[in-house]
Amino acid sequence: MSSTNILRRLHAEQGQSPWIDNLRRGYLTSGQLQNLVERGVRGLTSNPTIFQKAIQGSAEYDAQFENLARRGLGVEEIYWELVLADIAGAASIFGPLYDASDGSDGFVSVEIDPGLAADGAGTLAAARALDERIGAPNVMIKIPATREGLSPIRTMISEGRNVNVTLIFSLQRYAEVIEAYIAGLEDRLAAGHTDLSSVNSVASFFISRVDSEVDDRLARSQNPAVGGLFGRAAIAQGQLAYGLFLERFSGERWQRLRTLGARVQRPLWASTSTKNAAYPDTLYVDTLIGPDTVNTLPDQTLEAFEDHGTVARTVDATLAEARLTWDRLADVGIDMADVAAKLEAEGVASFQRSFVELLDALRSKCGAGSAAG
Repeated sequence: MSSTNILRRLHAEQGQSPWIDNLRRGYLTSGQLQNLVERGVRGLTSNPTIFQKAIQGSAEYDAQFENLARRGLGVEEIYWELVLADIAGAASIFGPLYDASDGSDGFVSVEIDPGLAADGAGTLAAARALDERIGAPNVMIKIPATREGLSPIRTMISEGRNVNVTLIFSLQRYAEVIEAYIAGLEDRLAAGHTDLSSVNSVASFFISRVDSEVDDRLARSQNPAVGGLFGRAAIAQGQLAYGLFLERFSGERWQRLRTLGARVQRPLWASTSTKNAAYPDTLYVDTLIGPDTVNTLPDQTLEAFEDHGTVARTVDATLAEARLTWDRLADVGIDMADVAAKLEAEGVASFQRSFVELLDALRSKCGAGSAAG
């Protein structure tokens, strides 16, 4: 399929917003991000690993880094200055789309210090401070969906702040995230805010990592009934998550908020590049398309979808089959709760490691600069 308009069609025909899962300084200075917007990209996500690759992997940040170091800023403050310059630039580029979509799209996401994932009070303080420091209406603050993150998420929503809830790996935790969002809106209403339309949130469900973990467990299983289950767990869970989304954002409780302008918390499909070369490179895009969803795509996956993706509503087309797959996984001994717990811990640890490694690299750079001086 020609790349012409496929990303725009994804939104116009199926109500799904394609976002780009990457950001680096060159995106802004070269016009590449503006080009992506013109092709139909409707938002952007970032994380500590993305920034580690961007800042350590190029000389694009050197001039700003040297200027900040000369001013005597600490290493962590330098990190945030570099990151927030990119976030502010991206938010500016997506600003016209945010306005044209009546505040429903055009968002840029930035994550708090991942070292706070098990610290609820620290998470809330950092998320508030980051939101206020940026001060852009189309920025979402990313908070990990750890158990300790649920209360800060609810509070942030009650205060009218946009939140991208990240690192969701289980249906149970997703249900808790939805509850935190709806309860946060109810708290906001109880505090006297009768227009809820300014609050936006997405719930980021990680996809491909689930298949990587489950496939590994299936391969080690001695159960002869595992055949046919490889590469199916992640899509089944995503489709069941969408069923849960439809269920929770309906009924009397939700409609009361909806009449006051409340927006649904859209499911966002993250980690949508295929890790197994035997699987189609658009597998986690083609199978999870539907209204009120977001798919955040790494560069290579976006290019692949533009080249040969399929625009059709698929996310709830085979829910019965997804439930059957889910039951079969349990029958062959795959403990999806344990899978989720392992992936959450690994996801948090990976972001923490990227954050620490980048700070160490910046610290070394500062030291080298001082020695040279």
